[in-house]
Amino acid sequence: MLNAKAIILVGARDFGRCPLASRLPTALWPVVGKPVLERLLSHLADQGIKQAVVCSNGEGSLLAESICADSRLELEFLDESLPVGTAGGIRDAAGDEEDKLLIVFPASVVCPPEIDVLIDAHRRGRSDLTVMLNPCHGNNSGTGQASGIYVCNPGILEHIPQVGYFDIKEGLIPEMLRAKKTIHAAELPNHAGNFRDRQGYLYAVANYLERGPKLPPDVKAGKSAALQNVWIAANAKVDRGARICGPAVIMGCASVASGAVVLGPAVIESNAAVAADSVVTGSVLWESAQIGTNCRIERSVIDHDAVVRVDSIVREEAVPFQPGGRLGPIVSYVGILPRLMLKNLIGRKPNIGRDNPDALRHKLQTRFDTVVERLPDWAQADRKNVLMFLASCLVLVTFLWSYQSGLADLWELWRISDEYSSGLLVPFLAVYILWSRRSEIARCPIKPSLWGLGAFVAAQVVRLLGLFLMYSSAERLSIVMSVGALVLLLLGWQFFKKVSPILLFLCLMLPLPNLIQYYVGLHLQRYATASAVFCLEVIGYEVVREGNIIHIGNASVAVAEACNGLRMITAFLVISGLVVLLVRRALWEKLVILASSLPIALMCNTIRLAVTAMFFTVLEGEEWEKIFHDFGGYAMMPLALAAIVGELWLLAKLTTLPAEEEAIIITRQRG
Repeated sequence: MLNAKAIILVGARDFGRCPLASRLPTALWPVVGKPVLERLLSHLADQGIKQAVVCSNGEGSLLAESICADSRLELEFLDESLPVGTAGGIRDAAGDEEDKLLIVFPASVVCPPEIDVLIDAHRRGRSDLTVMLNPCHGNNSGTGQASGIYVCNPGILEHIPQVGYFDIKEGLIPEMLRAKKTIHAAELPNHAGNFRDRQGYLYAVANYLERGPKLPPDVKAGKSAALQNVWIAANAKVDRGARICGPAVIMGCASVASGAVVLGPAVIESNAAVAADSVVTGSVLWESAQIGTNCRIERSVIDHDAVVRVDSIVREEAVPFQPGGRLGPIVSYVGILPRLMLKNLIGRKPNIGRDNPDALRHKLQTRFDTVVERLPDWAQADRKNVLMFLASCLVLVTFLWSYQSGLADLWELWRISDEYSSGLLVPFLAVYILWSRRSEIARCPIKPSLWGLGAFVAAQVVRLLGLFLMYSSAERLSIVMSVGALVLLLLGWQFFKKVSPILLFLCLMLPLPNLIQYYVGLHLQRYATASAVFCLEVIGYEVVREGNIIHIGNASVAVAEACNGLRMITAFLVISGLVVLLVRRALWEKLVILASSLPIALMCNTIRLAVTAMFFTVLEGEEWEKIFHDFGGYAMMPLALAAIVGELWLLAKLTTLPAEEEAIIITRQRG
């Protein structure tokens, strides 16, 4: 029995860059029918490991429910509420172990090495920590890339803080070197197949297929010469007119139609389908993925249940599943329920007949009456307001039910993305603005407009286009469009005009489309670097710019993508929008405030980068640098607020006429 404990680190979701990694942890990406984490656990059990801990950040329950754990393992899922880093994960997973060797794996590894190979490399190095590297490609004699696999003596736990975030490369290794501990790098005999995104996943799967995959018993190798290195399940449907060039695996109940071409390395998972005349090259189709006719799929990953439409070209993409909305019932009854609620509000009685469609309305109105009768006397006295409240609740619940998947994705973006975390405040600020204007809004007459029905249909068309074209930004935009359409439909034009600025304010909660964010972020990053260098040179520092890296003195400051100023722009737009909606000023003054939020955000970001670079020349230690870096971002918020307040004061001084002064006559009386 091996005296070792396996620690499996599940990385955070890669939001914004890979849509599949945003939707599903890479540890659960399938490799020939099984999630990669399940394959890793089975490998560890086969190698004699008895105890394993899976350490993740908020994904523990999802991981436990999504895999079939090996009964030979004593398995524990450790769910961290806050990010703790790779070394912090080792600390928490190791617990009180003092005599067991700690073997650390990334959860997303397709071809894990044998445990004996790892232990032998660690013992030969006679080190406290062994870093396992993937072999170099070709004839390259340089150092291989990190595999994410480590072999550690339990003594390394002494160099990890008991609480908080701590990384292996940036924290543990420097700390061990300062303590004169030995660290050894060893090269693996084969690539471990560790990955973080689509490109790494495809490379790992290709490597796995070339080395001879472990397949279910019903998946057999092709018997003919044309099917060399091709494995096909017994119940898979491969037409005689289809052409398959290995290495490729066709799993159970998958289908490849006549005229279709599959060029390996490729995997067609269970129930996936490739229609006629389509070409799949170097790609992986997950379970129940559907490829339409005459499509080209090259070096791509197609999600579970995802559909690629006819005549589509997908090249080097990760195509996520886009769930269809529950629009059918809403579209069917959108003309019935609003009219019923409005007739109840204005006191009309429906014409009830045996074959009259108003019978449905009468039944619902009877239900409303029953509910009202059960309310307290004070509520029954104001029947109109009660019915309006119930109708509003019904519309709200229906809306949330219809958009639950889109709202959940939006919530996840707010929670994870630093650029758009300020969007979380926008709905609550909009409710506060409505409350502050309640007296004005209450005076608006309610005159429902059928134009709102057309606007609602247009919003759903935008949503459906977003679903079919896999353009999530269109689906998110339809949320605000639907809210505006319902306001117009149920409450009328005057009410809509009164709240239209607040509806526009809601657009600030939506993230930019990925393509626009990429181009805007790239130019903002360049501008931030150039402006910071300009400020430092004006002050008198000798600065050398190398791309997005600023060399000042003996320090180097990298202007990362997260420092491009986009998060400041989004936050300051929300602040400026809130100020504009709350203050009572002329329209042109409000437009000036909104327009100035962009230069204010850029100015604050430039000041922050310049000051950070200056302090990096005198600060020593990564901890102090990180503290000052984070503090600089928070310090810009009061500066931006002061700039907006100063701008309001200046506009008031420039546009307010001075009060007329009356002449004071002083008379002198003679004695």
